[in-house]
Amino acid sequence: MTALDLLLPHEDLGDSWRAARPRPAGRHLDTAACSRQSNRVLEAVAHHARHEAELGGYVAEATAGDLLQQGRSVIGGLAGMAAADVVFVESAQAALAALLAAWRLPAGSRVARVPGEYAPNAAMLRDAGLQTVPLTVDGDGRVDVEALGRLLAGDPPRFVHLTHVASHRGVVQPAAEVAALCREHGVPLVLDAAQSLGHVDVDLGADVVYSTSRKWLAGPRGVGVLCARPAVTAELRPALPAPADLPPLRALESGEAHVAGRVGLVLAVGEHLAAGPDRVRARLAALGRASREVLDGAAGWRVVEPLDEPTATTTLRPPDGVDVVATRARLLTEHGIVTTAALTERAPEEMTSPVLRVSPHLDATVDDLEALAAAL
Repeated sequence: MTALDLLLPHEDLGDSWRAARPRPAGRHLDTAACSRQSNRVLEAVAHHARHEAELGGYVAEATAGDLLQQGRSVIGGLAGMAAADVVFVESAQAALAALLAAWRLPAGSRVARVPGEYAPNAAMLRDAGLQTVPLTVDGDGRVDVEALGRLLAGDPPRFVHLTHVASHRGVVQPAAEVAALCREHGVPLVLDAAQSLGHVDVDLGADVVYSTSRKWLAGPRGVGVLCARPAVTAELRPALPAPADLPPLRALESGEAHVAGRVGLVLAVGEHLAAGPDRVRARLAALGRASREVLDGAAGWRVVEPLDEPTATTTLRPPDGVDVVATRARLLTEHGIVTTAALTERAPEEMTSPVLRVSPHLDATVDDLEALAAAL
């Protein structure tokens, strides 16, 4: 056992995560793209799909109603909200689209966001007719909280949109401080938690939290969640209101849906809670630190994030003349190592060159990281 192995806490989580899943074909270090579902989640999805074939889709959905409601409750708890504040959608982007379509803010309304905003999010804000205002950030792309306070006090936007952990950089935004300032000034905070739910704490006081199933929660693809507090929900004007016996936000929950995937997400969230979110976060943060220690300088690649950043996502800048896309392909085909090539199109206002993104989950080992370093 190496010194780095000793830095990884809760080894039992790694063992149980590994044992609960199909054996990977290689080394999966790409959770920020799509995680690996457990056998139990895979079986639950298949079981519901079989029920649809046996009973009919809508009858099968009704039989899963109590489970789905429990899922809304526990997902709401992770975001600091109630079951009535949670709806299922198809993805994080579908959640933002549904929110903006129902909010119907006047064209030209100002929305504050970081320069390193995920490009599809920025495009959706513009497409909704909103004017985006860049927030002041530091060299790591992190919000300058004092500057935000001055903005909110002097010329407040209609809302602040904050991507909690970026797609192109494993840096955590100071969302709790941002939420407190927004609350003080009566400005809603919309938190994109696609890379943070199941990864870092998201119960921070945001007014809206939206996320996806397939990343750190390790649920199925094609499922997402939207959580909104009653004050925001009261401002929404959906095309069709929710039935009188359902919470108002349920108007944004699509009826024609991958219900089996929603069932799988609920099971995956249950596994996350059973593992202990605090323990999960501690091990993921330690894996991130170990990744940075092992990978920084390997074959000339340099780590972007601070060493102690509390995420499991590490991005690497290539040496001069090395192509990130070709490297990602070589790692996969020659070594069976799954990573992501993040191109500048993800965050064109902040990224100046592509990076290689590495994002291990609980089952990763120092051996996996050293194998990646050697393969680079």
